[in-house]
Amino acid sequence: MTLRTPEPAAGALPAPEDGEDLVSVVVPARNEERAIGATLTALRGKDHRNLQIVVVDGGSTDRTVDVIRRHMAEDPRIELVHNPRRTIPTALNTGLAHVRGRWLVRMDAHSTVDPGYVRAAVSRLREGRWGGVGGRKDGTGTTPAGRAIAAALGSRFGVGGSLYHHGVREQEVDHIPFGAYPTDLVRRLGGWDDRLEANEDFEFDLRLRSSGATLLFDPGLTIRWQSKQSLGDFWHQYVRYGRGKADVLRLHPGSARLRHLAPPLLVLYLAAALVTAARRPRTAVAMVAPYAVALGLASVQTARPLEDPRARARVPAAFLAMHVGWGLGVWWRALELAGRRAAR
Repeated sequence: MTLRTPEPAAGALPAPEDGEDLVSVVVPARNEERAIGATLTALRGKDHRNLQIVVVDGGSTDRTVDVIRRHMAEDPRIELVHNPRRTIPTALNTGLAHVRGRWLVRMDAHSTVDPGYVRAAVSRLREGRWGGVGGRKDGTGTTPAGRAIAAALGSRFGVGGSLYHHGVREQEVDHIPFGAYPTDLVRRLGGWDDRLEANEDFEFDLRLRSSGATLLFDPGLTIRWQSKQSLGDFWHQYVRYGRGKADVLRLHPGSARLRHLAPPLLVLYLAAALVTAARRPRTAVAMVAPYAVALGLASVQTARPLEDPRARARVPAAFLAMHVGWGLGVWWRALELAGRRAAR
């Protein structure tokens, strides 16, 4: 994949007031009319003023583009480009082709960050030690299910070793959310793999680390991320994540970690228990009991800070959607890939 960087348009951005480097923020978006306004408002309020904000629309069928254009009319730093293939890695590469800044920050269309976020991330990159910098991605919910999902996403039981969901200590990591990177490094690596439909961020960070660069998790950088607001949407999201992980494992088998393998192994184990239940129900119950106990204890602990009893009641289902959805997604995609190989 060859990426072309266009020449900067004369007068497209205001001149920096204090010698700040130009920072380009790339925001993939599709059908985000309810959230994209808050994202753009947060970015426009950054204390790092020398920004290029590239919003890549993936064929939205709602009023997303109208909201973006309204912000463009108020702020010349915002640019709108279109992504014909609609997938996130293609959107990121489309945005990358328009980037003019020395530093690139990826942002999600339903996320907001504090005014100092961009300046702080770039400051860490300027240290010269890091190929990428990211912070804590804290889920937020507006419905009972959404609040349960956000709580589950912040639980080690839910996400395992994904430190960016619950970490409190600065450290080198294997993956960061919505990372900030030197633009030249992103281009040298060829951008994001547009063969993937999900998990493209982990795959990119994997190639970055293979190049010898390192990633910093800084919990002082916080991202408020609007998680899914229904258990059904959350289930489908995690099935898609699992499918994406299967694709990444196919491309990079050596990248497998225990936290990646635990959900598909859990699905196999639960399937074995279900088969066993037909003839030996007590044995099946004994097989499921350890996970059920762990699920119950984690749910009680995770739900305790939630004030809404409706949200607390949905925490176990949120954990199940994460674990079983991811695991099924991995097996679903693995079987698809095996079927294609067999048909050749």
